[in-house]
Amino acid sequence: MIGERQVDQAALFYEFSLERHVPAEHMLRAIDGFVDLEGVRSHLVTFYSPTGRPSVPPELLIRMLIVGYCFGIRSERQLCQEVHLNLAYRWFCRLGLDGDVPNHSTFSKNRHGRFRDSDLLRHVFETVLRRCMAEGLVGGEGFAVDASLIKADANRQSGVQHVEALTSVQSRRAVREYLSVLDDAAFGAATTVPPKYIAPVDPAARWTAANGGLAFFAYATNYLIDVDNAVIVDVEASSAIRQAEVTAAKTMIARARQRFDLHPERLAADTAYGSAEMLDWLANKQNIAPHVPVFDKSQRIDGTFSRDDFA
Repeated sequence: MIGERQVDQAALFYEFSLERHVPAEHMLRAIDGFVDLEGVRSHLVTFYSPTGRPSVPPELLIRMLIVGYCFGIRSERQLCQEVHLNLAYRWFCRLGLDGDVPNHSTFSKNRHGRFRDSDLLRHVFETVLRRCMAEGLVGGEGFAVDASLIKADANRQSGVQHVEALTSVQSRRAVREYLSVLDDAAFGAATTVPPKYIAPVDPAARWTAANGGLAFFAYATNYLIDVDNAVIVDVEASSAIRQAEVTAAKTMIARARQRFDLHPERLAADTAYGSAEMLDWLANKQNIAPHVPVFDKSQRIDGTFSRDDFA
């Protein structure tokens, strides 16, 4: 017997709970219990005006960025669309069913504005790291360091061969940012070699073929990792050249010691970090024994160096 035709009629009242519609095994449920954003508002209090219309809560923007990171949503425009449509995302972001999702331009304005000026993302990162240390997940005895290439949104066809060619487009924000960081050791001052190509749309990117294949414009993301439980204890962006990556490694090691009193006994790295200057800095100035994956005359059987090896 054929069933009756179902006609969609709007109900007068609805009873709907987001809590019941998010599966217990959903990734965001596992993450939500460890997201502590209590200090975000106080950290940003001086970067908001005491007058005017209420702004978008910074906690909401951070939660949305966590969603984008966990599920590989790179576009801010797409992220706003996904949070608007996905019930689990709404639940994680504390939006309810009728909460307004911020416009995608809000992310850009905040990331290039108050988030950068206040160093908010590093504040959130260090809050998570302190939680990991409190839970005993960071031993602090051994670190590993390495860099990953991040492909920039620039192509070779739009590149120019000389920095002077950028003078015609210096009014662009990307170029102004590039020129403002030229003196930063991590972004180019670590080497006197001028870049082979410059991308006017993203001039801070570096032309590189470090992956052994076709060259492309890229950045380098440098990680300092505690080897006990593979917890990242620091991160630093740099230009995609080896000299800048070594400089970033020094910055991260020194910062971990200054902010968290983490002073490892050994450091694992590939041979690209094994320059005489770097080894001298580690052994004689930081009292850290490097660990490299190859053997030479000064290296011990267990693969480590002692400070006396470089005295």
